[in-house]
Amino acid sequence: QVQLVESGGGLVQAGGSLRLSCAASGGIFSSSRMGWFRQAPGKEREFVAAINRNGASTTYADSVKGRFTISRDNAKNTVYLQMISLKPEDTAVYYCAADRTLSPAVRTQPWGYDYWGQGTQVTVSS
Repeated sequence: QVQLVESGGGLVQAGGSLRLSCAASGGIFSSSRMGWFRQAPGKEREFVAAINRNGASTTYADSVKGRFTISRDNAKNTVYLQMISLKPEDTAVYYCAADRTLSPAVRTQPWGYDYWGQGTQVTVSS
């Protein structure tokens, strides 16, 4: 059974930092491109970052470039999202997701991902 479990969310002041983790089980991690999405109240789920299977290639939304870093540890079946210089507009529930297709193109839409975690809340106060 595939399971993705996020952790590391919380309340932080603007300018602060957080590191999110997503632990995967079910034998899919090393064969999956992994992504992070977020969803603020009343808004659609939006792409944040993605990383390919071996960690050599990453893609970011323009809104987080230079502030967020996605990484993965295939030995630990875990993907991370390091967030610095956080802004109030980064407040959202953050989800990790797994894309099991072999497409070379990075998918930035939620429908492109096969498995999802339950989400972790990130709140940035001004």
